[in-house]
Amino acid sequence: MFEYEIHRTRHAELVRRADEARLARDVVQARRAERRRARHAAAETESHRPRQRRHRFARVA
Repeated sequence: MFEYEIHRTRHAELVRRADEARLARDVVQARRAERRRARHAAAETESHRPRQRRHRFARVA
């Protein structure tokens, strides 16, 4: 009976650790996804190179 109780205790601890690891992994994935969305939104609003709308120097006619 004693061995069975040890088995149940170990099993419960393993299940607890697996749940904690799963939650931690989910948090990390959510953070990465949020950063990815923020980068994507920033890329849509600004180009990575500023473009000039007019020529720097006026044309000589």
